[in-house]
Amino acid sequence: MPGIVVLLALGVAVGPDGLGWLRPETLGGGLAAFVSFAVAIILFEGGMALDVRRLLHQALPIRRLVTLGAAVTAVLGTLAARFLLDWSWGVSTLFGTLVIVTGPTVIQPLLRRIRVQPRVATVLEAEGILGDAVGATVAVVALEVLLASPGTSVQQAFSGLFGRLGFGLVSGLVAGGAIAGAMSVRRLVPEGLRNVTVLALLVAFVQASDALQSESGVLTAIVAGLLVGNLPGRPMRALREFKEELTVLMIGILFVLLAADVRVADVGALGLPGALVVAALMLVIRPVNVAVSTAGSDLATRERLFLAWVAPRGIVAAAVASHFADVLGGAGIPGGRELRALVFLVIATTVTLQGLSGGPVARLLGVALPAPRGWGILGANALGRALARLLGQPTTLVDANPDHCRAARRDGLVAWAGNALEESTFRSAGLEERRGFLAVTPNEEVNFLFAGRVRELAREADVWVALRRDHDAIRPDMLAPLGADILFDGERAIELWSLRLERGLATIETWQAEGEAPVLPRDPETASPSSYLPLVLFRDGRARPMGASLKPRRGDRLAVALFSEARRDAEARLTLGGWVRAEEAAAPSTPT
Repeated sequence: MPGIVVLLALGVAVGPDGLGWLRPETLGGGLAAFVSFAVAIILFEGGMALDVRRLLHQALPIRRLVTLGAAVTAVLGTLAARFLLDWSWGVSTLFGTLVIVTGPTVIQPLLRRIRVQPRVATVLEAEGILGDAVGATVAVVALEVLLASPGTSVQQAFSGLFGRLGFGLVSGLVAGGAIAGAMSVRRLVPEGLRNVTVLALLVAFVQASDALQSESGVLTAIVAGLLVGNLPGRPMRALREFKEELTVLMIGILFVLLAADVRVADVGALGLPGALVVAALMLVIRPVNVAVSTAGSDLATRERLFLAWVAPRGIVAAAVASHFADVLGGAGIPGGRELRALVFLVIATTVTLQGLSGGPVARLLGVALPAPRGWGILGANALGRALARLLGQPTTLVDANPDHCRAARRDGLVAWAGNALEESTFRSAGLEERRGFLAVTPNEEVNFLFAGRVRELAREADVWVALRRDHDAIRPDMLAPLGADILFDGERAIELWSLRLERGLATIETWQAEGEAPVLPRDPETASPSSYLPLVLFRDGRARPMGASLKPRRGDRLAVALFSEARRDAEARLTLGGWVRAEEAAAPSTPT
């Protein structure tokens, strides 16, 4: 169930038509101020999420969707409201311009849930964010024309439209530059105040932009986010995390508030004609929009069909519709309440139907990515290659050493030469498709940084990090904030074991836990490097890396590397811990 559906239902349930706990009208002008504040944060975070390189690859369909496609939606949406609901041309035009927007508040959660092909996701995200700016601006200009004197010319309307867009673009560049400067200059802003400073600067620029040129703040927030989000560096990553959490909070509050502000009776009064308008918007207008906008692009037919189905409307449409209803009511122009009710009907219907069906439709059309599975291993040395063979396919190794990668390919493994800490390498190697990650280079600092990178780019993945026994740069407690586990059964001599495997000085055997409480005895701190190294545990038919937090059970099997020159010591330690060779465990007992 899409979360926004729950929020809308909750807003109605606790609003004046339900339990009456929440009455947005008591906020007065504070509601509009809060909506403006929240929308600025949401769109700024949405702009930060856009990757300029991906936008450039799909520039043609994106450009058409937010220009030509927007015009198609506005015109056909206006006609649908005019002839199906018999509204005036003015209010019908407002509806047509309002439904141009889709919105990142619904598109991004949907794409996180169903995971579609990257170029399809890029087009949908860009349309949702950039289309918000275009749609909101066009709608405001349409409202001004409706409220203006009869002598207002088309030229004046277009002048107002392009003036707002141009001013918002310039203002966004200035705001983004100021925010980036504040974040980049060392010691300018104290470490603990960086995110709050960015938030203050953003709100200040958006409000100033709106004050100088009404409704230009939407584009200001988007452009500023796009500029700041494509800057490298750790401060920017911390800012993204802060903004994502704040955006979730703002979306939750806004949808509940605005849903409570809509009367159920107004929605019900739309009747069958209102339902037909929504159906026309989803089944006719959106497909025509996509067909016109993607003609001549490199998008496949199945990708276009998916784009034609998925266009849920979000918080910007709801916020602007509520504002328009108040303005029209204050000006004595009928139709404001009906306009808000129809926009909310569009939001509720598209979010529910397309949110629930997006996954099945994506799989049916073949544009859905498979669920993350398999393993990504940093380090194609002998130890990394041994782990890859034991864990099974699909496994991808990444190493900056081309010789290690060539050795992995000779073993029939998939290996990618490059720096896995770079996002471009991470994505090019297909590591986004992996579920578990192991870092086994001899450099534990690099292993630690890789774990942090994985947590940014594949948040739900499991991570294991190899730490060196003879090195204290990275302490085990430093892995806890990343949700990572120590690989093997604790800190080990990584480089030594890789060398042993490379030179054939160690062999890999399978042992089975026969004791009630099997353990892996460790060498004393003063002893020489260990005689054995636990690699992979097999339980219930599944292979999993041996981590320090993994507790063996009776019946588990363990792939373990034994140092040939200390085999007896290794065997004695394993036997003491309740382990026997797998072939011995499987053999029937012989009566004496």
